Amino acid sequence: MLEFDEAQSRLTEAAPVPTRTETVPLVQAVGRVLATDLAATVDLPPADNSAMDGYAIRQADYQPGASMPIQQRCYAGEQPEPLVAGQATRLFTGSLIPQGADTVVMQENTRETGGMVEITEAPQIGQHVRKLGEDVRRGTPLLTAGTLLQAAHIALLASQGLDKIEVYPRLRVGILTTGDELAVPGQARAAGHVYNSNGPMLTALAQGLGAQVTQVRHARDDTADLQAALRALQADCDLIISVGGVSVGDHDLVKPAIESLGGELALWKVRMKPGKPVAMARLGDKLIVCLPGNPVSAYAVFTVLVSPMIRRMQGRARIYPPVLRAALRTEKTRQDSREEFIRVQYHPLAHGHADVAPYSNQSSGAISSLPWCDGLARLPAGIPVHDGDIVSYYDLKHWLA
Repeated sequence: MLEFDEAQSRLTEAAPVPTRTETVPLVQAVGRVLATDLAATVDLPPADNSAMDGYAIRQADYQPGASMPIQQRCYAGEQPEPLVAGQATRLFTGSLIPQGADTVVMQENTRETGGMVEITEAPQIGQHVRKLGEDVRRGTPLLTAGTLLQAAHIALLASQGLDKIEVYPRLRVGILTTGDELAVPGQARAAGHVYNSNGPMLTALAQGLGAQVTQVRHARDDTADLQAALRALQADCDLIISVGGVSVGDHDLVKPAIESLGGELALWKVRMKPGKPVAMARLGDKLIVCLPGNPVSAYAVFTVLVSPMIRRMQGRARIYPPVLRAALRTEKTRQDSREEFIRVQYHPLAHGHADVAPYSNQSSGAISSLPWCDGLARLPAGIPVHDGDIVSYYDLKHWLA
């Protein structure tokens, strides 16, 4: 069996990075991955402007108790006249600063009467003036290739006047579930059968990472049926994720089916719990990742082993989210010959510390633990872990995004 860190590295490094790009409208770019470095072409702000509703003055003209004539009222988007010495221009948030002015007095610190304004609190020179380029300077780096575009990035790009953007194509993922014992949700279930939760779960996980799930197929425990499903997915997908049928039982036929089509097994079995029977194979120019059939095992393996592969294949710069540290709260000493990834809830404490508390039932069949947990705590192999010991914590909101 491969150690977890080596398996994670090998799976990720096997994933190809994208080479093609496409141009999409900016309003459709959220969730896409930027394909080129971008530099600013516009200064932000493009001119000195007011950060407040108030009055533009020369700070040197201020005299306590004295009033100034209001030369002009200038709204955002209008061009102000040059400021005459000893006078003030009424401005509003976003209004351009008149030539000759160096300070804005917020309206709360003024009294306006009969076309005159009295300043009731001494101003500081330069206050409430947004200077040209103080946010972004033209020519400076804006965003780098590999950025996962979210609303904040869209705002920044729109502020540069961009209406189209070059991104990598969406990763196409195909999902193959296996097993004669699985029933389709919404249909009648025979005795001894269980509903297929892996297909909808893996679809949701892949879509949550921004991938496009192009096909979800189910194959019986039959070599010919598996071969047909694999061929169809190979023709349509960039990455195939199979679930079930990858262990050593009589009906575990996924590996033989892949090999019968000329596929090559590149990795099998990882020293982790849950999730030992993980495999990776190549079928032509496509990668197949084979997950264990238990939904909890498939969920855990997808989180820590498959999600970095997907991020790399999407062209993202950030492949591995941060791994945090927290104190494990457990009523019993935990020790296993494999590294364990247990379902936990995260509880922040004072001074930057945190606890993680395990779900009461860590069985790989306990699907109820998945919506309950915030993340996975990694426990070392062969070492007793006691209450209060510090462990690694994989936060799902980062690892599944």
